[in-house]
This record gives sequence, structure tokens and C-alpha cells, in this order.
Amino acid sequence: MGDLSRRSVLGMMATVPTAMTLLPRPVLAQASGPSRVMTALSAYMADAGKRALPDEVTEQARYHLLDTFAAMISGSELPPGQAAQRYIREHGGNGAATVVVSAVTASSLDAALANGVMAHADETDDSHNESRSHPGCAVVPAALVSGEVHGIDGTGLLRAVTLGYDIGPRVVMAMGGAAFSYESSLATHSIAGTFGAAAAAGCAAALDARQMRWLLDYAAQQSSGIAAWRRDTDHIEKAFVFAGMPARNGVTAALLVKSGWNGVDDVFSGPDNFFQAFAPKAQAERLIDRLGERYEITQTDIKKWTVGSPIQGPLDGIEAIRNRKPFETAQVRRVTIRLAPSVAAVVDNRDIPDICLQHMIAVMLIDKTVSFHAAHDKARMQDPAVLKERAKVSLVKDEELAKLLPARETIVEVELSDGTRLSERVSAVRGTPRNPMTRNEVIAKARDLIVPVLGSEQSARLIDTVFTIEEVTDVRKLRRLLQRSG
Repeated sequence: MGDLSRRSVLGMMATVPTAMTLLPRPVLAQASGPSRVMTALSAYMADAGKRALPDEVTEQARYHLLDTFAAMISGSELPPGQAAQRYIREHGGNGAATVVVSAVTASSLDAALANGVMAHADETDDSHNESRSHPGCAVVPAALVSGEVHGIDGTGLLRAVTLGYDIGPRVVMAMGGAAFSYESSLATHSIAGTFGAAAAAGCAAALDARQMRWLLDYAAQQSSGIAAWRRDTDHIEKAFVFAGMPARNGVTAALLVKSGWNGVDDVFSGPDNFFQAFAPKAQAERLIDRLGERYEITQTDIKKWTVGSPIQGPLDGIEAIRNRKPFETAQVRRVTIRLAPSVAAVVDNRDIPDICLQHMIAVMLIDKTVSFHAAHDKARMQDPAVLKERAKVSLVKDEELAKLLPARETIVEVELSDGTRLSERVSAVRGTPRNPMTRNEVIAKARDLIVPVLGSEQSARLIDTVFTIEEVTDVRKLRRLLQRSG
């Protein structure tokens, strides 16, 4: 550069625009219309609000609606739920949407955010194993808020919720399912949640097929957080990533399209599509695999225990062993829990009680059960009596069990001080599709979660209303049952 004059440098710069015009311009792909997969998917979504559901699917939808309402209500008193309500009080602004338990209302987006955070304020809510997602905590808040905006009835709410479960998990299943989730730094929980919430909100808004395609486009643009949530120690960020953010984003997508926004006709194919960006090995056909035959809401677990999914099987195992041969805590020398390595990593010595396997097993040994309160008593993690039992618990990462994924099988072994060895292999956790909870069990769980917050009488009315939801002519009438009276 030292040998070049200022004039020659300026002359060279002047030629740059001319040279650039001589470079071949990229050829932009012409729009060719939506793919066969997108055409089928969007048509199915557009018809969902008018399509009658099979009786067994309707019953499951009632279960998951009640279970998620119960998670919101109980979650309102936990730190994430309190944080959500504090946000509403300080920044939520005015609006007509229900904020569960709170006496105030908020805008649709803020209510979806707050209700979602409350729904996943802990590990009470449901989970879909094959997609490794928690559909209800995002889908139900989005359906409720959008249902209030558009004044849908109880039948419409059930159909919107069911569609959300169908779409959100299928997107992650197309990306590679649980295996993709374990290998990726993307938050597949928020991907499934966002697409599911958008589908539910779009159904409540009665979007047509083309609008549903645009809805999916805006869902894709907002779809994922990152797995840094694993470092969250208070469950607040986790509640935002799994539920609050997806619920808000899904409602946003529906409101934008309903107001007249258009978008890309097929975000799942063509240049720079969603799968190309996030999961190049995705199988788009899985989006419509058995759509209308296999309802993902029937494939979603309802948790018997209010703890992380990987801990459900071990607690079932301890309970089964104790029922077969009763023993006292002092008799236990050692407890060994075997889980697939990727599953074990989720719950191995975590800082949060309800997702710490060693702590929850210790509590189970002492209490002979795990209550909602015990699963959220963080101070008890330092209790000497609990720490004594926790020291007996060994978590083994078993590669053989990894071969069975996405089924989360576990082997529980209890060694007593007299040398007796007891074991239980849990292949079908209670509350999973292979070992489902009964209506009475679902109601009992809901009652335990709701009564301490809303009282016995209001809880009974809410439960009865959910099981006769088709008689509700406007979902806005649910507010008096979801908010604390007085």
C-alpha cells in the first residue's frame, strides 16, 4: 500500500461496483406452491375445529386439560409462578385474558406467558416421550387465551388442545425425536411447544388452510431456545423456555395471521426452510404420519409423581418393591438405579429437588411416598436425615437401556442390611400410554394440587366442569373457576 498513490487507490475502489455487477447473480428459486406434506398438514389443521374427535381421544383431552390446569394452579405458588405473577403486576398492562389464580387480567400475550410459566413451574405437567417435549404447558395456555379472544365453546377448546398436541410433537419427531433432542443444543421442548401452541391458537382462531401455512411460518421463526436451560437452578428459565415463551409465541403467530399478515407458504420445504436450518436429516413425512389416526395426546404421559420424567420409573420401582416386601428406611444398605446414560444425565445430582434423582429416592425411602410439597422443599436437600439416605443411592448409566429408547425403562435394586436383594424392572411407568392412569387417579392428582390453592368447593366445581366441558358455551366462563375467589 505504501507504493500506491491516493489517486490510484481511489481509482481501484471506483472499479469495485462495476466489477461486482459483472459477477453472476444468485438465482432465486421461484415459488412452486406448498409441498404435498404441507398441503395435507395445513388442510388437517384448518379442519380440526370442525372435526369430531373419537370418544377415547376426547376423554384423554379432558384428562390433559385438567392435569394442566392443576399444574398451573399449583405452580402459581412456586417461585416461577410467583415470578410470572410479579411480571404481570408490574409490566403486564391491561387486557381481558385470564391469568390463572390471580385476580387480575392481562393482554393475550402476557397471559399466555404467565399461564405457561405457571404450568411448568415444576415437573407436574405432562410429557411426550417420543418427542421429548412437554406439550400441555404450552398448548393449554395458548388454547385458553386464544379461545377467550375468539369466544369459542368447550368443544372447540378440546379440539384446539388436541390439535396442538398433534402438531408440536410431530415437528420434533420429524427432526429426529428424542435422539435429536439429546444430541442437539436446541431446546426441542420449546420447538414442540411453539408449534403446538400456534396450532392450538390457530384452531381457536378458525384459520383456513393457507393461513395455517403462514401460522407455521411465524411459529418457525420463533421456535427455539437453547439447552442452556439445563444450568438453571430455580426452574424459572426452564419454565420460560418450555412453556411461557412457546405459549406466547404461538399466540403471537395466530394473532398476526388473523389480523391479515401473510407469510411463506411452506416453511418446511424450499430454500432456507426450517428443517434445512435446524435438522438437515429431518423426515418431513413424519409430520403427517398417521395424522388423524394416531392422536399424540393419547401418547402423552400424565405423571403420577410430581417430579421429572426420568424419576417416575425409579419411584414406581421403589413403591413396587416395598409393596411386595415391606421394609423400613433403616434396613436399607444400598439402592441402585439403572437408567440409559442420556436419561440419567438429566436428573443426576441436580440442584433442583424435583429433578434430582438421588434426592427424590432418599425422600421416597423416608416418607414412603413423594408428595407435591416434598418434591419442592429445597431446604430439605440439606436435611442430615435425607443426606444420610441419599448417600446410599447409586445411579448407574446403563448402555443396554439406551438401546430401548425412547422407552425409558429402569431397573431398581434395593439391598437390605441383612443381605437381601430386591429388584424391579419398570418397563411401563404409571401414567404412560402402556400403563395409563384411570380417571379417578387423574382426578385424585388434580385435587391434591388444586385444593390447597382454591379450596375444596371451587376445586370440585372446576373438576366437574372439565369433565362436562362440552356444556360450556364460552370458555371465558372458566375464569371464575381458575382464579382465586375473593
